[in-house]
Amino acid sequence: MDNLKSQIKELIISSLNLEDVTPESIDDAAPLFQEGLGLDSIDALELAVAIERKFRVTIPDEAVGKRAFSSVNALTDYVAAHLPG
Repeated sequence: MDNLKSQIKELIISSLNLEDVTPESIDDAAPLFQEGLGLDSIDALELAVAIERKFRVTIPDEAVGKRAFSSVNALTDYVAAHLPG
């Protein structure tokens, strides 16, 4: 699970071009949007596409996305629960 969490942090940084952010600086429980990393709706769309490409996990709608993208912990749990195979 820690390896998956690290992969997700790296994916967040690379897919959103967060040049001044390191995986270690992302708090696992902090919100990804607003006061956390400060991501916006465009970032959510880009991140959803990156998650789908890398892990083959689909985020089907906005309600699921809000829960899955609430923190790195939530996103890791969602991806782990929906990995194919």
